[in-house]
Amino acid sequence: MSLLRRHRDFRLLWIGETISRFGSATSSVALPLIAISMLQATTFQVGVLTAAAWAPWLLIGLPAGAWVDRVRRRPVMLASSIASLGLFAAVPIAALADLLTIRFLLAVAIVAGASTVLFQTAYTAYLPRLIDPADHAEGNAKLHGSASAAQIVGLGCGGLVVQLAGPANALFIDAATFLVALACLSAIRYREQDTAVDHEAGLWAGIKLGIGYVAKDVWLRTLTLFGAISNLALMGYQAIVVVFLVREAGLSAGTVGALVAAATSGGVAGAFAGRRLAARFGTARALLLCELGLPTLALLIPLSMVSPWLYLAGGFGVSLGVVGGNVVKATFQQSYCPPELLGRLAATTSFVNYGTIPLGALFGGTLGQTLGLGPALWITTAGVPLAGLVLIASPIRWRRDLPIHQGSVVPATAADSSRARTA
Repeated sequence: MSLLRRHRDFRLLWIGETISRFGSATSSVALPLIAISMLQATTFQVGVLTAAAWAPWLLIGLPAGAWVDRVRRRPVMLASSIASLGLFAAVPIAALADLLTIRFLLAVAIVAGASTVLFQTAYTAYLPRLIDPADHAEGNAKLHGSASAAQIVGLGCGGLVVQLAGPANALFIDAATFLVALACLSAIRYREQDTAVDHEAGLWAGIKLGIGYVAKDVWLRTLTLFGAISNLALMGYQAIVVVFLVREAGLSAGTVGALVAAATSGGVAGAFAGRRLAARFGTARALLLCELGLPTLALLIPLSMVSPWLYLAGGFGVSLGVVGGNVVKATFQQSYCPPELLGRLAATTSFVNYGTIPLGALFGGTLGQTLGLGPALWITTAGVPLAGLVLIASPIRWRRDLPIHQGSVVPATAADSSRARTA
């Protein structure tokens, strides 16, 4: 029987997370339009607004992981949802009161980004406790698949909502989705036990343990390095592909929007393909197929001038591979990492992986400005499959499956750290 049908608490978490992702996709369209149409923001200010949402991962990501591992995760998720609800509802209220400024919008983006850091870190550590280990693969597949679908629908509806209700009022939609997510989280019956963490140790000691855990483990180190390089290439081409399709391929804005949405739908297929590929070929082989094999289709994207169908094929393949690989990686980390370190694992890997996102956008834009859109797109799309060479250079290439349990490495390290602190 499906996990959604037999597990009430997971079903509530799935509903809340899916609806919240829909709202976040809608606001990602509305926020830049508010800045442009209502506040006459410059291109630079819009870029800063986009970066502001990701900046908290670099500012508080590591301490957030160490802190989340010391507390119960569900209250953190509830508080983060309440904060996000209030922040996004404040924007249209400020617009009605004629108090909306670009500084106010930037402040909302930064604080909302901080709420996202706390929620996502707690959520990553909470899910493996909510469901049994045997259900991790199915749970990850359903959550990633619904998140991809919600993002597609949210991006498509975002423009329509903005057109009908206005840019500022569109954020009421996002606020409402957080209200639904809050209700779903509140209705979950499962209650965590206190985490087994040395609360006498300082926060910095916890951060160092998380960094050392990832840096010293070959599997986690490889996946984190791969994620950082992959995001650099992905954001590099995504930052300029819309401009390329309009200016070089000569497509209309409506056609570009439809193509991007259709290509992104590969993520829905990837969420379920990742689980099935892992079961059939092994988790390590499935990871190589998703992160190295399928992303080679990215090289079709610069050929979009020949036919827009080539962009669709390339973009669909990349989305399928990325989300499929994410499902395999998430399931591996949940079974491999000790529960008391899941928050720090999520924060450390996100700090590295998300830190390259703004750099990738800057890299793609700089190449497009200096070399031209065509050469820039060839360079950045080639980087997508090339990032998979990090996996080839690791022990993953020799294995059928990734390891399930870490063994004694981290417990010994944690014990040594505890003895050092009390000595």
